[in-house]
This record gives sequence, structure tokens and C-alpha cells, in this order.
Amino acid sequence: MSGSAVAHHHGVPTSAYLRAHLLAARLAGAVATTREESLRSYRLFAARDPRALIGIEPEGVWGPRELIGLMADRCGVSADPRCISGHDVIDPDRTLAALDAWAERLAAVARCRSAVLFGTGHPDRLLGFYAGLADALSAAGCTVLTPAQGRCVDITTRFGLRTHNLHYLRGVGLVRAADPERSGCEPGAHTHSPLPVRTALAAAAEAGGPLPDVVIGDHGWACGAGQLGFEVLALADVNDPAPFVGEAEGRVSVVVPLDDSVRGRHYLPLARYVLDRACLPQ
Repeated sequence: MSGSAVAHHHGVPTSAYLRAHLLAARLAGAVATTREESLRSYRLFAARDPRALIGIEPEGVWGPRELIGLMADRCGVSADPRCISGHDVIDPDRTLAALDAWAERLAAVARCRSAVLFGTGHPDRLLGFYAGLADALSAAGCTVLTPAQGRCVDITTRFGLRTHNLHYLRGVGLVRAADPERSGCEPGAHTHSPLPVRTALAAAAEAGGPLPDVVIGDHGWACGAGQLGFEVLALADVNDPAPFVGEAEGRVSVVVPLDDSVRGRHYLPLARYVLDRACLPQ
């Protein structure tokens, strides 16, 4: 997909610029995620370990070999099961194509003034990206939902059961450790758990709605909502096969493959690109 094929205006990234940015920031191309990490996640997913399923209950047979094939198809990683070390690779053209598909959906969401729920398990990295989209959709007349604000969520971590609270910052759902001693990880905690989105959706249902027309997020926010039948737009790294399995099985609409742990500012051009393609204000 060439940059010249994309019309652009008021200084927003063209696809050629964004492709270069994806590679320079290591959001795509050779990423920090190692092949060993990815293969470990695929083995856990194949063993139906909840830490890797993060809310998706797969219907198909997904052994390590099937997962490598899927991730090669969706992300561009090596399809060779004998490749077991080094850095994983994400094809930037697949990232761009998925961002274009997001833009199409967001344009439709804005036209319909739909209700949207945002949530992230990576607030330290991705909060600004989602908040930019939330601001634009809100300005376009969409309802950005914030159900269950302040509600307790008990999440099993590798340190045992930890109580978190559900918060919304700039319209984006996240969890914070309830123990103030542990809350040095502001703006929120890193989690793969689907419990935050289940808590939010249950609270919205109990209150008589509105329920989201679309859920936008990552990790358990995306997989937990997709498993419950909501339309989902997700971001996911190559060591998180669950959203891609959800997409392959029709429970997640579009997954953008990218490294989900680079510095937060590197995701902002992606938000500008998507909003421009969707003709939304920013």
C-alpha cells in the first residue's frame, strides 16, 4: 500500500509516513517481543491456561502449530515452528491494513452516534492513544460509557489475589491497585484479566443500560467483551494470541498487530492517522 495512494490533509500522517514511524518506533518490523516469549504464550494458550486465554473460550483446535500459522497470517511472524529464538517480526503493512479497517468502523460508529466503551490493560503505554479516540468520538456525538466507576475487582496475579478498583481516565477504563502502597504504577495497573470488562458490562446491564455498541481495547477488555458477543476493535502484540483467535473465530472484529509496550507517545500518530481516515475531529 503506497503512501501516494492515500490522500491526506492538515498535517496528519500519510500511510507512507506511518509505515516509516511503525518501523522506527519498533511498533512493527523487528519488535522487542522475543520468539521465545511468543512460543511460551502459544503453548499456554494451547493448554487452555486462563493467563493466555484472557477471556476467550476457543471453539476450534488451537495447538502450538495452528497458533504459529494463525500468527504468521495475521501478524507476519515466522511460520516455521523450528524458528525458536530471536526477535519476533510484525509486518507493518498488516498493521496499516488493520488500522484502515478500524478507521472504517469508527466512521460508522460516529455516523450512528453509537455508545462506546474503552478499556486498557496497558494504561502506562496506551492510555493516550485510546483517550484521543474517545475525545473524537465524544465530540462526534457518541456516548463514551464509564460504568462501574470505583467498583472493586479482585484479580488473581502471580502474587496472589489482589483487589483493584475500576477507574476511567479521560474516558478509558483501567484498574488501579486498591492498596495505596502498590499504586506507584499510575495511571493504572498492567493486567490481562477479563474481569474489569465483565464488571463494567454487568454494571451497565444492571443499571438498565446503555450497553456499548462497540468495545475498543486490548488484553482482557477486548477478549472478555468479544466472548460476551460485543463488537470489539482490539490492539494486540504477537505474544497475545487470544485476540487473534477471537478474530479468526468471529468474536473480535478487527485486531491491529503491534508491539504494545513501547513508549506511550509513539502510539499518538496511530490515533491521528485513524481519526483522519475516519474523517473525525482531533
